[in-house]
Amino acid sequence: MAAGSRLPPRALLLTVAPAAAWIGFFLVLPSIYLVTIAFLSAGPYGLPTPPPSLEAFRELAGFGFLGWSPGNLYTLLRSLWQTVLATALVTVIAYPIAYFITTFPPERRPILLLLVVVPSWTNQVIRTFGWMNLLAPDTPLADAAAFLGFVAPELGLFPSRFAVVLGLVYNFLPFMVLPLYAAFEKLDHAQVEAASDLYARPVDVFRHAVLPQTLPGLMAGVVLVSIPAFGMYVIPELLGGGNSYMLGNLVARQFSGGSNWPLGAAGALLMIAATLIGLQVLRRLGRRLGGGEEVVL
Repeated sequence: MAAGSRLPPRALLLTVAPAAAWIGFFLVLPSIYLVTIAFLSAGPYGLPTPPPSLEAFRELAGFGFLGWSPGNLYTLLRSLWQTVLATALVTVIAYPIAYFITTFPPERRPILLLLVVVPSWTNQVIRTFGWMNLLAPDTPLADAAAFLGFVAPELGLFPSRFAVVLGLVYNFLPFMVLPLYAAFEKLDHAQVEAASDLYARPVDVFRHAVLPQTLPGLMAGVVLVSIPAFGMYVIPELLGGGNSYMLGNLVARQFSGGSNWPLGAAGALLMIAATLIGLQVLRRLGRRLGGGEEVVL
């Protein structure tokens, strides 16, 4: 087929049909179902039932038959804070790792990338149970924290918010290293050397020569880390205890023990809305930091 010629309508339909079917079945239909039950009432056993109601969103805002409670608001703010903190820590750790890997000869880089990725091949629940054992009382890490005065001697490092953030950082580190590594491979070292030759401070070299070139990888990594971290369920459930629940735990409980499906669906819609707002914020931030059209989220 000559360059620039258009596909016949039937061939074009066959090309896009699998992707459209996938998106329709796994994204559009569940979203429609979620929106529908979010605007229904909760029956005697918590299942969605007519008539249509905004009661789920009212409960999500904290209004109940005993008045207003800030519990759900605290859960939302805690989710945002732990997600932002974990994403920032992952970025700080992943940047030098990704750069360090690119300093090796090309034939050795796949091995180093494999060392970063291999731990994520294990089930997330198993990895989290591993951290529970490492952070429990009378372990070397807990004893070291007690020696430094961070925790009481009889207490371990979990359950705690520290353990939740540590678990998030550990689980999502590969999702930041890989896109940053891809960005560092395309780095124009001549710009970095020119900035250094002009006696720019290391901070300015990074800001004006390295960051703009690696911004697409950074934005991709932030999306890959922050979105699943914001809705995380397993890590705060196992490592956090009762004071570190995130929005994912609130939603999951409404579909199981809490038995309030409309409230759970409303919480899930809130997560989707927060994700879309976060993507828009990242897009504007990327352009403000000097990203071009390649910084598209």
